[in-house]
Amino acid sequence: MQDNRHEGSAGKMPSGQAVELKGLVEFQPGAIVSREIARTKGGTATLFAFDAGQGLSEHTAPFDAIVTVLEGEAEVSVGGKPTRPSAGQAVLMPANVPHAVRAIERFKMLLLMLRD
Repeated sequence: MQDNRHEGSAGKMPSGQAVELKGLVEFQPGAIVSREIARTKGGTATLFAFDAGQGLSEHTAPFDAIVTVLEGEAEVSVGGKPTRPSAGQAVLMPANVPHAVRAIERFKMLLLMLRD
């Protein structure tokens, strides 16, 4: 059997194939589930599934990050300013700026961490 996983992604996602990202992570009652799908020295790509009411409290990170909503509804706060992105929309969270995520309803997102 041929192994067509990308070395840089630590074998977490098939290369050269179209995949539906929201199908790669499942909801768990009362929890946040994450699945790293790619890692390189330049950053990571991680999928998250948040049950309704779950969230990540305000924090900072030393790198820029981009949240892309895959499904559901969430509030993303950056620098104290909340926004409610829809499926297909993205929010930039600049390095060293406080940010938080809270699921209004069940919610899936792709988080890209961009290292220097």
